[in-house]
Amino acid sequence: MVEIAGLLVLGFLAQWIGWRIKIPAILPLILVGLCVGPFSTFITENGEKFIEGDQIFSREFFFDIVGLSVGLILFEGGLTLKYKEIKEHWSSVGLLILLTPLIVMGGLGITMKYLMDFTTQSALLFGALLIVTGPTVIGPILRNVRPNTKINTILKWESILIDPIGALIAVLTYEYILSENLTDPDLGWFAAKNFGLTLVIGIGVGSVTAFSIYYLIKKNLVPPYLRNVVVLALVIAAFAFSDFLHAESGLLSVTIMGMVMTNLKFPYLKEITHFNEEIVLILISFLFVMLSSRIDIGDITMILRWESAVILGVIIFILRPLTIFLSTIKSGLSFKEKLFISWIGPRGIVAAAMASLFSMTLIQEVTMVPIDQAYMLVSLTFMVIVSTVVLQGLTAKPLAKLLGVTRKSPNGIIFLSADMPARHLAKFLKKEGIPVMLADTSVEHVQQSRDVGFTTYHGSLLDEDTLEKLDFSKYGQLIALTPNDQINSLACKFLSAELGATKVYRLVAKKELKLTVKQQPTHLLMRGMDNSFKVLKGSIKKSPEIHTLILEDKDQLDNFLNEEQETILGLFIRKKSPTYVIPISQHGINITKGDRLAYIKKSSPAQLKEALEELENE
Repeated sequence: MVEIAGLLVLGFLAQWIGWRIKIPAILPLILVGLCVGPFSTFITENGEKFIEGDQIFSREFFFDIVGLSVGLILFEGGLTLKYKEIKEHWSSVGLLILLTPLIVMGGLGITMKYLMDFTTQSALLFGALLIVTGPTVIGPILRNVRPNTKINTILKWESILIDPIGALIAVLTYEYILSENLTDPDLGWFAAKNFGLTLVIGIGVGSVTAFSIYYLIKKNLVPPYLRNVVVLALVIAAFAFSDFLHAESGLLSVTIMGMVMTNLKFPYLKEITHFNEEIVLILISFLFVMLSSRIDIGDITMILRWESAVILGVIIFILRPLTIFLSTIKSGLSFKEKLFISWIGPRGIVAAAMASLFSMTLIQEVTMVPIDQAYMLVSLTFMVIVSTVVLQGLTAKPLAKLLGVTRKSPNGIIFLSADMPARHLAKFLKKEGIPVMLADTSVEHVQQSRDVGFTTYHGSLLDEDTLEKLDFSKYGQLIALTPNDQINSLACKFLSAELGATKVYRLVAKKELKLTVKQQPTHLLMRGMDNSFKVLKGSIKKSPEIHTLILEDKDQLDNFLNEEQETILGLFIRKKSPTYVIPISQHGINITKGDRLAYIKKSSPAQLKEALEELENE
């Protein structure tokens, strides 16, 4: 019990460290495992480890818990694979999935056989183990780097799809080694039969289970408080049933299950995804610390040799680039984009888990693989994992900036409202070349906006499915302009997670008008002014023209807004680059010569009353 609790606490600590210093969590997880495992033998009196992974679970249960954990990780990855993302790049990803096993397994097999004097069996198994990359290491790198959409899509799909394929090939290689009586002519039939069965069973069980869950939830046959638990239970059941029908088909089954669910417009998908992400976080934290604690000091010293550096160089500088450039010949990707993708290929949880699982059996039961090579499979695999994560994780962002392949910040604006004020401001922005979208629950307002050519969204931005339906690749800011203060505030809070807290703006609420400028929230549109919905709507009715003022510097902007705060409503700062920034004084807008302030004339109380009466009568 103490060991299990220790692994969980240490895993969460490592996750926090990874978040704090902005690196993939897999690195601190492995380092923590090494510290409480092999490295701890230097300070204990009897040379024992603080935590010994092999003593926590029996061998059979260890196999089951690791396999199931990897399955849940792949299911979570499958939930992120939307078909519409991959339509343009399917041929490249397909070739990548096809060529990676051939090139990596073949190239590493030859390298290990002639450089390290491995047997053919152990050389091929090592190559098979390192086919996979994995979403647990690719995901954090992509979130940190934010490469363009093409690169992000290809790397994400590859990392998720290659995991079950690579695991399957590793298992087939492993089973071939165990079947010492197999002759060479039998190898092709052996591989084809097992591969075919795995595909049929994995795709079949995964698809049927996904459609079954869809039916249950769509028909409200599962109460809300059991929804996530039922999905988790059926994922585990699909994994176990697939493996029962054919060994190791469970990984493919749960990956397919996640893919089908996310492309079915599955109800409550965001809630299910968040729940599964938390489960996966616990499993990854526990697994990596446990697996790395199993390594012995002797295994580490065994790989401290120049040949290990050569192996790493072959993987990073030869096999990965060769695979990428061959599979993207007709992809339309630029040389710089291919070069960046070639650099990103860190190994993750599947490689570590499979190496740990296979080594146990190879050491105890197989005579065709020498014991020292069986031990080295694990230590070399962890060496590649740590090295690729550190090297590629730390250099990915600078390289992306150097190559110019980072994602450009979207300059479009989403208006929460399709009423007259939103349409008026959106019309001005559209003339300036800024993408705009108007979202509203009112059929009338949405139709009026469509009639004049605006992109619209009919529905609530507070719906959990909204983030799945909307394409945020063009839109980087939100302006909430409804007459309901509570809806404006909730929308900003809800979408701040997607757009960023400094990219969501709303009108001032009635109770906030009594506050001083310093006391008001920082994300108010026209902060410090009487910018309520009625004031904005009435002022636009009376004085619809949007004026612009060319600015010299920040002082000119501040002075103008202070002097004219009773007579104008400042709207936007038009930067020289195609981006609008809402003029909020506390955010300290940087003004460069040539930027323009967009504003409207503010109506007097009498004019406002007259304008609002006219609008009611229309």
